[in-house]
Amino acid sequence: MRTTTVRVPAKINLCLGVGPRRDDGYHPLATVYQAVDLCDEIRATEVSDDAVTVRVQFAGDGRREEAPVPTGPDNLAVKAACALRDAFAVDAGVSLAIRKAIPVMGGMAGGSADAAAALVACDALWGTGATRSELEDIAATLGSDVPFLLHGGTALGGGRGEEVSPVLARGRFHWVFAIADRGLSTAEVYARYDELHADVPPPAPEVPQELLTALAAGDATALGAALSNDLQKASLDLRPELGRVLEVAQEGDALGALVSGSGPTVMLLAEDTVHSEELARLLLATGVCADAVHASGPEPGARLV
Repeated sequence: MRTTTVRVPAKINLCLGVGPRRDDGYHPLATVYQAVDLCDEIRATEVSDDAVTVRVQFAGDGRREEAPVPTGPDNLAVKAACALRDAFAVDAGVSLAIRKAIPVMGGMAGGSADAAAALVACDALWGTGATRSELEDIAATLGSDVPFLLHGGTALGGGRGEEVSPVLARGRFHWVFAIADRGLSTAEVYARYDELHADVPPPAPEVPQELLTALAAGDATALGAALSNDLQKASLDLRPELGRVLEVAQEGDALGALVSGSGPTVMLLAEDTVHSEELARLLLATGVCADAVHASGPEPGARLV
């Protein structure tokens, strides 16, 4: 049987500006995405019928408790495969096997990454001939982060996050991710954000110019100082223990530290590989997280391997 395998990176938000909740339930976003080389892999295998199935295996040493990943029609990779099949009238099924390294419910878009990977894998398996633009259109219906994870690299995100355009970023940046022992619901974080702004709505979101300047210059120190996340307070309200991770990051002289997306993963910017290893050891030694993983970016988006 024919198979295709796709590798897809995790996503972080170097800044995340969040506007007031829209009538459709979404929030306008102004963000800068970066893809990092903490990656899931999806293997797509042809089947003899039209079923679309998925199974999930977790990478790592089991030090953190992984949130359950749906293995039915609610799985985003399954939704992606079905959406592609419907768009191109494909009369075939697929068996998807996901090997997850991106934390589940960790604020790093693991589900969206798998959706992007499934689009690329099934497109190659079925030979749909979809253009990049057509894949992006399907991706936008699946989730705000999915279009970026087709692109990878470093990019601006607008709308509800699905409007993606490249950003100039020189050099490579070194990150450490303090991974919590359990996930945090994105919906709960946004609900808390709305509660915090119930009396005074937040302003229209903008990307800080100093962050774009730091990326263009490849200046890690300036980038660390420019990191921002409008959801951080809401995440800390729901999980106060994340504040201790931020304190340890400061003790370890991280160039910057921020809750990643809706959390609970906290991202630390390091000077180089040696510094990232030191920060990872410090995080684990102080017991403030279940795991500490170092990675770097920018990284390409979903791609065949």
